Amino acid sequence: MNQMSVADWLTVLNGEVITCTRCPRLVAYREQIAREKRRAYRDCEYWGKPVPGFGDPHARVLVLGLAPGAHGSNRTGRPFTGDASGNFMYPVLHETGFALLPRATARDDGQVLTGLYITAAARCAPPDNKPLPQELANCAPFLERELEGLKDLRVIVALGRIGFEAYLNYMKRRKLISSKREYEFRHGAEYALPDGRVLLASYHPSNQNTQTGKLTKEMFQQIFKRAHELADESTGRIPR
Repeated sequence: MNQMSVADWLTVLNGEVITCTRCPRLVAYREQIAREKRRAYRDCEYWGKPVPGFGDPHARVLVLGLAPGAHGSNRTGRPFTGDASGNFMYPVLHETGFALLPRATARDDGQVLTGLYITAAARCAPPDNKPLPQELANCAPFLERELEGLKDLRVIVALGRIGFEAYLNYMKRRKLISSKREYEFRHGAEYALPDGRVLLASYHPSNQNTQTGKLTKEMFQQIFKRAHELADESTGRIPR
């Protein structure tokens, strides 16, 4: 294999993500949404394709979400950009030193992430925010290549149970864990894993969770403060 820079391999991978048509149900849905649009965005040109990851290729922290929102990432083409979840998350990323700007509105808004990369278990907007198991399996190779290529990763922040399960499934495929039984999803759960990384679990910053108070800004800040602490640790045992 010839020498390839970090930027080059990500460009190649994201090019493959954007052109993927493995899941007919998702292709039909994302394109239908892009044609019909939401009234508030009727003058916008929707992305309407799979959404690639975004962030620092030397990231020590990975944020692993569920899937693009129909009128958020599926419209803007960038994770957590242009919807309520992103409006909740990016201010926290800014305050904890990971994001240059406190808002994310479009691919050309000048947002820059430092030390952090954002991706998802599924790359296409699914109906009712519920990708099918086979659709998640179809997307898994993209996630696997990101996890293998982002060499500096120390911390995985899983947003929601599906993101949490996606990372554990990756660990099982690599035969680094034999079972997921001992890894319970709950907000704030922290697991030191055999690959040397730490898995942090957080409730997803969905509108449902944030509007009901299930996930507060303070709870979310604590997750990313802890991620920063873990990423900055250079030697010694990672705390459980």
